[in-house]
Amino acid sequence: MQRILTAERGSLIGHAVSLLFGLAGLLLVLPNPEFIAALPSIGQQAFGFSMANGGVVYILLGAITMSLYAWQHLGQKRWLSFMLPAIGLSLSSELLGTSTGFPFGAYGYLSGLGYKIAGLVPFTIPLSWFYMGLGCYVLARAGCEQTKLPLWVQQTAAIGIGAILLTAWDFVLDPAMSQTPFPFWEFNEPGSFFGMPYRNITGWVGTGMLFMGVATLIWGKPPLRLRRAQLNTPLAIYLINFAFGAVITLTQLDTSFWVMMLLGISFGVMPALLLWKSVPVELNDLADYTPTMAESIGTP
Repeated sequence: MQRILTAERGSLIGHAVSLLFGLAGLLLVLPNPEFIAALPSIGQQAFGFSMANGGVVYILLGAITMSLYAWQHLGQKRWLSFMLPAIGLSLSSELLGTSTGFPFGAYGYLSGLGYKIAGLVPFTIPLSWFYMGLGCYVLARAGCEQTKLPLWVQQTAAIGIGAILLTAWDFVLDPAMSQTPFPFWEFNEPGSFFGMPYRNITGWVGTGMLFMGVATLIWGKPPLRLRRAQLNTPLAIYLINFAFGAVITLTQLDTSFWVMMLLGISFGVMPALLLWKSVPVELNDLADYTPTMAESIGTP
């Protein structure tokens, strides 16, 4: 288990570093072509390779981080029963969306995110739905478990809250990736919601709720029973990825997009922090107590 934990932390650090390099490339290097021109030939080739594949690396490291996390803290069954529906259903939504415009609006992917499945959706996109979706759902479910609500209400609320956290991330991600000088996708028919169609929001919420709902049914009734420290990785993944989109949005777009930032913080960052804070540092003694065989049977 210690080796898995070490690998998880290493992947998380690599994920964060690759996002930081991505920010440097997008915000500092690409806008200054004279810097690139001054590099030797091998340097230009290395930079070109990093910019062409940087998006793939950080998404792969994010998926690896959350896979290792789930394996250690949730178990293999819960990991696979979340990952497979998340990848399969999000890919289906993305293929439908890029083909028909439903459920996200008419859009298409450009280059920089890896090989495109069916020539439409980069293979990394479903992986990002998985690792961000899992982080959001675990935070939501662990927080809802702290309430005294009936189990079915807790689980239903976790699905809804998890999908809202996921969509709040998109409030800063979509502008950063589609409306800046170096986009990774584009809307074919710009919408009235800061360049996006309103149905993009419902598409995100609906897709998130769909695969989170499937995972909930497979996971069944047993609670996660996680301590606060065991939520550090999901919270870090969420905050790091939110910050990546937020920095690009704030520095590359006009001040009207600060509304998107405030919406993202209100519906994403603050709830994620509150959910993390609501989980106890240690499980209480009664909850941790396992009766002996004699006590389970009962003694006179």
